[in-house]
Amino acid sequence: MAEDKNHGAEVDEAVVAELSTSTEAILESISDGVFTVNLRWEVTSFNRAAEEITGVPREEALGRPCSEVFRSSLCGPGCALRQTLEGGKAIIGKACTIIDPEGRRVPISVSTAIMRDAAGRILGGAETFRDLSEIEALRQEVSAVASVGELRSHSPEMQKIFAMLTAVAASPSTVLIEGETGTGKEVIARTLHALSPWSRGPFVAVNCAALPDNLLESELFGYKAGAFTGASRDKIGRFAMARGGTLFLDEIAEISPYVQAKLLRVLQERVYEPLGATRSESSDARIVAATNRDLAAMVREGRFREDLFYRINVVRIALPPLARRIEDVPLLAHEIIGELNRRQGRKVPGLQAQALEILMAYHWPGNVRELANVMERAFILCGERPIDAQDLPPELLAQRPPTPLRRGREELEAAQIQAALARHGNNRSAAAKSLGIHKSTLFRRVKALGLTLPVTDGRQRRRRD
Repeated sequence: MAEDKNHGAEVDEAVVAELSTSTEAILESISDGVFTVNLRWEVTSFNRAAEEITGVPREEALGRPCSEVFRSSLCGPGCALRQTLEGGKAIIGKACTIIDPEGRRVPISVSTAIMRDAAGRILGGAETFRDLSEIEALRQEVSAVASVGELRSHSPEMQKIFAMLTAVAASPSTVLIEGETGTGKEVIARTLHALSPWSRGPFVAVNCAALPDNLLESELFGYKAGAFTGASRDKIGRFAMARGGTLFLDEIAEISPYVQAKLLRVLQERVYEPLGATRSESSDARIVAATNRDLAAMVREGRFREDLFYRINVVRIALPPLARRIEDVPLLAHEIIGELNRRQGRKVPGLQAQALEILMAYHWPGNVRELANVMERAFILCGERPIDAQDLPPELLAQRPPTPLRRGREELEAAQIQAALARHGNNRSAAAKSLGIHKSTLFRRVKALGLTLPVTDGRQRRRRD
């Protein structure tokens, strides 16, 4: 019996040792920092992620008061771990900052728990913490998005346009907006109107390509009763409707030479005659025109009046196609999903990474309008889950490049990290600083990219020397 008891004790000790080893291995493998303290607030354990996030080696942290290791904004009366040990209640996800050895503030979130022995006696406390540097960087990036009116963009080309919109909106000059179909020419026109002194007046839009000459003329200038068979009463035209506001002439390149001549007079003299009228009427509407054609080329070919071209080309805004502002795709997709959620009373969370990668790799011949259609289709199919690749139309999946966009980005990032380490003699902190990221972010990216850091840190080598 004694031998059985001894054998049982040996088995229990072996199990405890195995569990301890397994626990340590688990703590070393997770990406959150974990440390423990005793009742004297001395650090008793410190995992690998804690080293990476704080920049403090484990051997320097062990045995030291935790406030010296972290220099947190919560140290002192606001210490989350102290509140847990004194009040007995765990804290989950409390935000704060710590100061790393280079003096930089690192945003983190902390969670706390009490450590007890088998008899229930308090031995100390445990805290897990998560580096929020990347989330904070993304938040700052989003808050730094250029905007004017309801328009927002990351694109340098669009930001140049935004910079001029306010000044252009305040001017009475005619504006010509050029851009491919679906680039958002009417959105720009409406923004100009909203920012202008004419914003209290109406915004009247005419699609010049949608009507034949006789109908377009009557739509623009109106007519008097009896002007033609069936004209039983007066009808006001769009120029009259737009008085005190903005008249948007979309697809102006499609109008005939006859209507071009009549339009030129309105722009030159600010007067026009409705069909069948005997007197001229005045117009004070601000004119904004748009086209997806090259009007200058049409003038050279004799298909558009040169004098009219110069009248409407006082201020020209050239919108880039979506393929040239691909960095705006995530922003636009997010806004489209948000608008669809509001209109349909749903709560689609957003996009999965794979779906976003496909959207970023596509060439978007239909520009923003095509993106809106693709997102609406995916929105219908996804239910309440995030939009994934399976929700996207086949033409997008078929256009995926042989080398995925993510792989190209990762290869570039890996080369940049390796070059930074080489430049700084394998000093991880210096390399991270030169890349504009925190050292903990460098460690995570190295791991994600499958790179191997040199065994010796340049900073540690100099410290030993």
